Amino acid sequence: MQKNHKPVELVNEVKKSLLQLADPQKANFYPRFFKTAPGQYGEGDQFIGVTVPNTRLIVKKYKDLDFRELKELIQSPIHEERLCALLILVEQFKNGDTKTQEKIYKFYLANTKYINNWDLVDLSADKIVGAYLENKPKDILFKLSKSQYLWERRIAILATFHDIKKGEANFTLQIVKIIISDKHDLIHKAAGWMLREAGKRCNKKILTDFLDEYSTLMPRTMLRYAIERFPETERQKYLNLKTTYNQHSKARPWRLKVAG
Repeated sequence: MQKNHKPVELVNEVKKSLLQLADPQKANFYPRFFKTAPGQYGEGDQFIGVTVPNTRLIVKKYKDLDFRELKELIQSPIHEERLCALLILVEQFKNGDTKTQEKIYKFYLANTKYINNWDLVDLSADKIVGAYLENKPKDILFKLSKSQYLWERRIAILATFHDIKKGEANFTLQIVKIIISDKHDLIHKAAGWMLREAGKRCNKKILTDFLDEYSTLMPRTMLRYAIERFPETERQKYLNLKTTYNQHSKARPWRLKVAG
């Protein structure tokens, strides 16, 4: 990579390099895997068929792109080009000073429109948003968790993975309480996953205490993800509680109380 290249030349180099690693079979498979058909969550997304490991090879070569170049990539209609931009941002954040990290964090939040599939969120949210907010107020996560935009809600819960890895699950639990009634399956899965990780990496009692209070209110998918690593008898305990609650609520809906 030449330092004296113009921004457009570098961006075109990245695109060409990704295209050279494209696999036609994966280009055909990915649109189905990432649900790009009309009405699906990834509607309209375009793929050229580059794997994440191969995308990371390009990231290593072009890790010094500036924000002008990264903006062009992250706003690309090509999924792998957006992913490449995000992975470069993750690398720059990891190795950057405080000022650089703040700029990356703000750039990320300014471009959530383009962070629009689960892999894009999952490979970046905790490493940029979560990492930046360590030891800072988390107001933005509460705002994102109430967004009308699916991917901002997923960013909110995935960002807490950073704290979970540090042994802190408090904000994960707070965000889950907000999104516990979310209608989208991808939020159910993300929340259940983070709860499961909180139990694994922080303290299982944190998870079981939460489940004892909220498992009956959780969508079944969220619950199943959260208890995935439990012994079968313990799994069945929570699944049965959920089933019994559902049966009771259908029989006596006027007795239900909405959680605040």
